[in-house]
Amino acid sequence: MSSAAFIVAAVVIVAILIVAAWWYSTQQRSQKRQRSEQLRERFGPEYERTVAEKGDTRRAENELTARQKRVSQLNIRPLAADESQRFNDEWRAVQMSFVDDPSVAVRDADALVGRVMDARGYPEGDFEQRFADVSVDHPTALEHYRAAHEITLRHAQGQANTEDLRQAMVNDHALFTELLGEPGAVETRPDTSVPTAAR
Repeated sequence: MSSAAFIVAAVVIVAILIVAAWWYSTQQRSQKRQRSEQLRERFGPEYERTVAEKGDTRRAENELTARQKRVSQLNIRPLAADESQRFNDEWRAVQMSFVDDPSVAVRDADALVGRVMDARGYPEGDFEQRFADVSVDHPTALEHYRAAHEITLRHAQGQANTEDLRQAMVNDHALFTELLGEPGAVETRPDTSVPTAAR
């Protein structure tokens, strides 16, 4: 083989390697972009919150992917019609009790949301673990759940008023409705009979 032919062969091989490396890099970027878009679409505002919390997109996306994997291994199930009706009846009773004792009503609403999670198959755990599990299938109602939990914590420290408690009920109701899986089965508007001026 002449040196000219050798040089041409070497240039062709290098060009093929460069094109292959470029193609591979492009594919990797495309897959990462597609993964990011899928996670952003699935988790909504929770995607941005997790990125901010982790301080790094890759770490946040790994966290969200791990959540999906964990929840895919759980036995999450829809509620039977009689279960939905029973929980709906319980919610109405809790909502009506707000007028007489907002504090107890908020506690009962939080407990009821927990029981619905149990019935759906979400495992018991601390708030953060339950929050992470629920975020996979119910990201739009998740911020309501977080807000209600924060109000409950503030109330335990004596830092929440009746209007705050009313808002906690509204927030719990958003997740409750979504967990029931039948948005038309429960009232989606807050109970306007709840007094908001009392402190």
